[in-house]
Amino acid sequence: MEQVDLEKDLDVLDLENVSVRSKQRLHELLRAVSYGCVETKIRAAYEVGMLAKSSAKRRAYLAAAGAITPLVSMLSSQSLEAQDASMEALLNLAVRHERNKLKIVKAGAVPVLVELLRQENANIRESAAAVILTLSASSEIKPIIGNSGAMVLLVGILLCGSIQGRVDAVMTLYNLSTYPDNLTPILNAGAISPLILLLKDCKKASKVAERTMALLQSLMVFEEGRSAVANEERGVLTLVEVLEEGSLQSREHAVTALLTMCQSSRCKYRQAILQEGVIPGLLELTVQGTASARQKAHSLLHLLRDPPRSPSSSSASVMSERIVSEITSHVETPDAVSVNVKKIVTDVALHNMEQNTSGVV
Repeated sequence: MEQVDLEKDLDVLDLENVSVRSKQRLHELLRAVSYGCVETKIRAAYEVGMLAKSSAKRRAYLAAAGAITPLVSMLSSQSLEAQDASMEALLNLAVRHERNKLKIVKAGAVPVLVELLRQENANIRESAAAVILTLSASSEIKPIIGNSGAMVLLVGILLCGSIQGRVDAVMTLYNLSTYPDNLTPILNAGAISPLILLLKDCKKASKVAERTMALLQSLMVFEEGRSAVANEERGVLTLVEVLEEGSLQSREHAVTALLTMCQSSRCKYRQAILQEGVIPGLLELTVQGTASARQKAHSLLHLLRDPPRSPSSSSASVMSERIVSEITSHVETPDAVSVNVKKIVTDVALHNMEQNTSGVV
């Protein structure tokens, strides 16, 4: 435990408006967290949490004064209330404070938090996930969490948790995914299906959708990830919906994911992407997307073109290929697209109507 001069720190830090004003009371509070009975520790932990929430200076002071180690020890209590109180305090100590995050991890919090993710009590599970989410923002901590066995438990919350629990789980997985070695454990934990389900449920322009789509894009580097999206019910369609309705960043993630699929195996994924009506969204993206998204939309449009078919190909298939080719021939420049998007989309719709009625003529 790091030793500090409490008297000196109390004079230096701005502690006005703190509910516990006296230096003596602060000493008592820290002793209570360390040495009190369970009920006393619980009350003291909640008070530490309130103090920590009020300012960064107080978070720094409480951590330096030695509050973190006893709070981490409380995580292993048999009392659910003690576990909850210590997690609330640790969460508030860690928020926007890199040094405190590292102190919490060094005190041994990660393995205990992972065990709490296994708890039958849903509130305890999701409180543990919230603390892990905060810790996962630290680049130094990402590999530690990645090696802790937390992935499969976070995916479980993503699948079956409350709304807030699912949001915390996907945000945590996204944070962890920015450390490349964590991608395989996330994929192996079975994340694709719950991520697609979350995308179906949330607003496509939301920050949750943006992080979910970014994580899916990262997982598309694996064939197992690409196959899982293609095999998931409405999996490719969900990506197309994000391409059409998402934020600019989400739309770029979506087109990147679809492009990666098509580039990896054009024969395997091209038709699955085409049949979900991706063309109008791609055309719009060539005009309205970011520079990177526009370039990727052009690339995907050209990959969706097929070489000439054999004479045995059906007339409907040939017509479909011709429409795609004609569309892509008009998207060499954004200006051309802006003029012709509505006409091209109308032509596609008319073609679909003709195809549906050709059997009765």
